[in-house]
Amino acid sequence: MIPEKKISRQEFLRGSALALTGIALTNFNAFGKSTRKAGLQLYTLRNELSKDVEGTLKKVADIGYKEVELFGYSDGKFFGKSPKEFGALLKDLGLSAPSGHYTTGNTMPNAKGTLRNGWEKAVEDGHELGLKYMMCAYLFPEERKSLDAYKEHIDLFNKSAEVCKKHGIQFGYHNHDFEFEKFGDQMPYDLILKNTDPKLVKMELDLYWAVRAGQDPVQLFKQHPGRFPLWHVKDMEKSADKAFAEVGTGSIDFQRIFDAQKTAGLQHYFVEQDVCKRPPLESIAISYKNLQKLNT
Repeated sequence: MIPEKKISRQEFLRGSALALTGIALTNFNAFGKSTRKAGLQLYTLRNELSKDVEGTLKKVADIGYKEVELFGYSDGKFFGKSPKEFGALLKDLGLSAPSGHYTTGNTMPNAKGTLRNGWEKAVEDGHELGLKYMMCAYLFPEERKSLDAYKEHIDLFNKSAEVCKKHGIQFGYHNHDFEFEKFGDQMPYDLILKNTDPKLVKMELDLYWAVRAGQDPVQLFKQHPGRFPLWHVKDMEKSADKAFAEVGTGSIDFQRIFDAQKTAGLQHYFVEQDVCKRPPLESIAISYKNLQKLNT
């Protein structure tokens, strides 16, 4: 058994060293073992939620998930419920929601609760629910036709992040693969990273889409340490079409990526499977079980 004094000294040294690189220790115990909770991006269960919110969330909790990432906030409501109502439902099920997905509103100008329309109210509601992160989830094709279009969104991200900061929430951006497609010699993802305030705008790295675009997540972490507090964990089939797969059944080396989590600055990760060949609840159960085998 390690003497108490020695543990304290080790933790002090470890904490001091990591503080210099801006990496938090909040998800590790005294022995360096991760205490992070597996999360689920609820978009995976969008069809099930449209029929039965409470019953679907109970099944998520029964599988073992402790955290969920939200989508579909609209006009003050989360899945048709007020922040107070939805927060109570999550608490009753032993769930929490550290993050939520939002859109710019450019393609839906009348929708309330987007970066362009009703953002202050959206952030206030997110704060009431207890969100720690609010992510721009996606840019539609008409929003990303040129580098100038990306530059306009970069300004929007910085402004949206300032509103989040006032309420103690971290703003961020979630990628797909198109951000890695170059315009000439410039890659939009690099443009976003370099021209957003690194303290105000963090990145939620979707591991599947990054790998599909030919990127190495570990190298991205090394190039931008501490910038990736959130991840989407989804696997890729070992097939010609590289279809979505349950975590641990495909081609992505997740242990290598999780081994670099401190460099990334990881705080929360969420299983997501955009399309499931099995019933989605069965798919997320397989992913959860396989994640337990990893040192996450």
